[in-house]
Amino acid sequence: MIATLLMGASDLAFAAASAPFAAPVAQSAPSTTGGTLRVTLAMILVLGAVMGAAWLARRLRGVSGASTSALEVMAQVSLGARERAVLIRVGERQVLIGVAPGNVRMLHVVEPSANAASAATQDCAMSGMSDGPPRPSFKSLLLKSLGK
Repeated sequence: MIATLLMGASDLAFAAASAPFAAPVAQSAPSTTGGTLRVTLAMILVLGAVMGAAWLARRLRGVSGASTSALEVMAQVSLGARERAVLIRVGERQVLIGVAPGNVRMLHVVEPSANAASAATQDCAMSGMSDGPPRPSFKSLLLKSLGK
């Protein structure tokens, strides 16, 4: 009898070990740390993409093929903490403007014929020939337009 009992117990143990399906195991509740980490990483990724796009847009704005713009900043000089004088080329004319916070004023306009003459003088000066009058400097033009 003991032998039958032992044999029956070993059959039960073998049957439990070879069962095709295991008993369901109680699953723990998902932790909030994993979800928070995923959201934080996703936010960092999105912010990085936005910053990268802003950097690229700023970088590409300055890069343009041929300069076909009719407006070009030729020179500028600081006159104070927040004031400056800017020489710009508009088409064939050069315009000297004064820029201050909330205020922009035209100070002087150089006509196209004067531009051609000054360009010819500059070309002659570069080649070593200076038979014409010297080209006035930006500082002298600024002082002249300000009446000093």
